[in-house]
Amino acid sequence: MFTDDPVRPENYRRFEREVPEWFTDAKLGIFVHWGPYSVPAWAEPIGELGTIDPKYWFAHNPYAEWYYNTIRIPGSPAAEHQREVYGGAPYDDFLDQWDPAEFDPDAFMALVKSTGARYFVPTTKHHDGVTLWDAPGTDGRNTVARGPHRDLVGDFERAARAAGIRFGVYYSGGLDWHFADLEPITDNGQAFRRPVDAAYAEYAYEHVSDLIDRYRPDVLWGDIEWPDAGKPSGPFSMERLFDKFYEAAPDGVSNDRWGTTHWDFRTSEYQNGTNVEGSGAWENCRGIGYSFGHNTQEDERHLLSGPDAVASFVDIVSRGGNLLLNVGLTARGTVPDLQRRTLEHLAAWNAINGEAVFGSRPLDPSIAAASDEPWLRWTRTGDVANAFVGATGSVRLDGVSAAVLAETARLADGSALAVSRDGDALVAELPAPSVAGPTLVRFDLAAA
Repeated sequence: MFTDDPVRPENYRRFEREVPEWFTDAKLGIFVHWGPYSVPAWAEPIGELGTIDPKYWFAHNPYAEWYYNTIRIPGSPAAEHQREVYGGAPYDDFLDQWDPAEFDPDAFMALVKSTGARYFVPTTKHHDGVTLWDAPGTDGRNTVARGPHRDLVGDFERAARAAGIRFGVYYSGGLDWHFADLEPITDNGQAFRRPVDAAYAEYAYEHVSDLIDRYRPDVLWGDIEWPDAGKPSGPFSMERLFDKFYEAAPDGVSNDRWGTTHWDFRTSEYQNGTNVEGSGAWENCRGIGYSFGHNTQEDERHLLSGPDAVASFVDIVSRGGNLLLNVGLTARGTVPDLQRRTLEHLAAWNAINGEAVFGSRPLDPSIAAASDEPWLRWTRTGDVANAFVGATGSVRLDGVSAAVLAETARLADGSALAVSRDGDALVAELPAPSVAGPTLVRFDLAAA
């Protein structure tokens, strides 16, 4: 649900303010999608959102967390898989089969923290309507009463706070395939079929209100939309939820997927909605693979390698954004091996170079310009320009003004690097990095 420049309704304009600095400094968050869909863990890995024809997307949805929708599309490969493997059993059987016996929230959060991530956002209710805490009005259709028999949101929250990581909550306000028995979504060209009535607005309101009361999140992360009946002022309105959220977390932040109401930062997803990138606070979210939920059909061909994740992260930060990188836990509560490998590589690279990434700001392109040949991105920390170069050996960096002092060049460990100037270009001999990814070269900036 992305629009170019939506006008905020009058009753939401009072929430407008400067984005808290902690969020701008954070740069990296870790997202988790986990639910009954993690039991079948099945989707077709067709590609990234924003690169696939929408008319093809839904019947072949690469998002495993959309399994409940996809298996209801007649003739879809997911529907055939559900019939062949599970005999066409009802989706809710997966809730009862979900056994996270190997889930260790503290060990998982140690991995999250090692990446350098400053905030963490798990799903609390995805579009299947199953809540990961004993949410009001769910009549036992939650992870406390069934399946895991645990308050998984509480587990995540306690582990994140203990690790010193900001805690957020994802909540699907726009879709709930259980609450509203609507036909499956089959074509992005049609109007999204979603519940919009007062009954669902009250139901969703009570959920988000309860999340705020219990877990006092720092990030409120909505998805798809908010029921239309809950947008005007009233007792079960999104307006009242924002009042409650900011009272509980004065430096909290909210994303832009609560319909046209209020947001602190805009969001893109894979290659979709990228028009919001580049101005104000923004965040790109994506899975390590093509899916957010764990997908057993993905392999190395479909997942970001460690070096690819690093390059994506640096590119986003250099343009003023944050990356919310998703982990799809298995039904047993473990990080899939290939996803763990990517996270551990990102952690190792950030341990060496993170000082030039976290807390940085984009460098004015009039001082030094990015390029793709060689791959080059810039950030700024105080009076230091940070060049991230995806090349080794003899390298020429064009579009670098005299404000970048070549004679001050040094590597991430502080060791001097010989760099010469040739007009508006810098020339250097770059060593291979100890951890694969762009090499960091730091330069002092001339006094203005």
